[in-house]
Amino acid sequence: MLFDYRLMEALAMVVEEGGFERAAKRLHITQSAVSQRVKQLEELAGQILLIRSSPPSPTDAGMQIIRHLNKVQRLEADLQDDLKLGDPADFTSLPVGVNADSLATWFLEVVRPFLLAEKALLDLRVDDQDQTHRLLREGKVLGCVSAEPNPLQGCRTDYLGSMRYRLLATPSYIKRWFPEGLTKDAILTAPAVLFTRHDTLHQQILEQVLGKSTPVPPFNHYVPDYDRFAQMLMADVAYGTLTEQQATAPLVNGELVDLAPGITQEVHLYWHSWTIQSRLLQGLTAQIIKGAKSVLQQLV
Repeated sequence: MLFDYRLMEALAMVVEEGGFERAAKRLHITQSAVSQRVKQLEELAGQILLIRSSPPSPTDAGMQIIRHLNKVQRLEADLQDDLKLGDPADFTSLPVGVNADSLATWFLEVVRPFLLAEKALLDLRVDDQDQTHRLLREGKVLGCVSAEPNPLQGCRTDYLGSMRYRLLATPSYIKRWFPEGLTKDAILTAPAVLFTRHDTLHQQILEQVLGKSTPVPPFNHYVPDYDRFAQMLMADVAYGTLTEQQATAPLVNGELVDLAPGITQEVHLYWHSWTIQSRLLQGLTAQIIKGAKSVLQQLV
């Protein structure tokens, strides 16, 4: 049975835009038409493809259809480029998932040669390194930088390197909240800062120091911004993790102190991408693998 790609596009757009109304605006049709197309696709598939939550989310079958649509669109764009059927001035958009620390430290430097050589635009979706894999699984990106080592079906996985993190705070913060050092009692009262609610780096270092039975700190700021995160530590209002690259200068000048001397947490990073024969995707993949392995060696 052949599916109508207009119906598949409606499903994908509802998921990408987070609702039927915004999907309708992107597709330049009515909200009712979008709803009818999704319903018709579900009837053809014989199963529910979209969970009508807020925002809507695809079922496993819906994810498969979205991934298939994105792969077809990527291949068609490559074919159009190869046959020179489009406007020579046109750029191709490449949705990519990347964690904030990679984006702020090495990612842009690594992909720069690719962007200078190709008519490609990056559509970056930023999340925690443990969550970018979900974007690929849901078909929202064609590749991602992730801490997940296991490949998805139909995808390849390449090891890139690792980033190292330390647990830090200002001297005055430590004097106030950790007068006896890093203890289980102290972490139950001291405010911490995390990147998102999915951030586990903090807890992993605590467990290295205090053991697997270490309680989860109950009081947390959430700051999903690379630079602002470091500013929270410098502002004397929280303790948290920084990459060694971020930590070097403030440790040297005494602005920050290592709460767990000698203890670090390494995050191993992988590039996941579809295994389709797309020239642009293959070029981006080759550039990221080559560049990241060189740059990340300098960050640990």
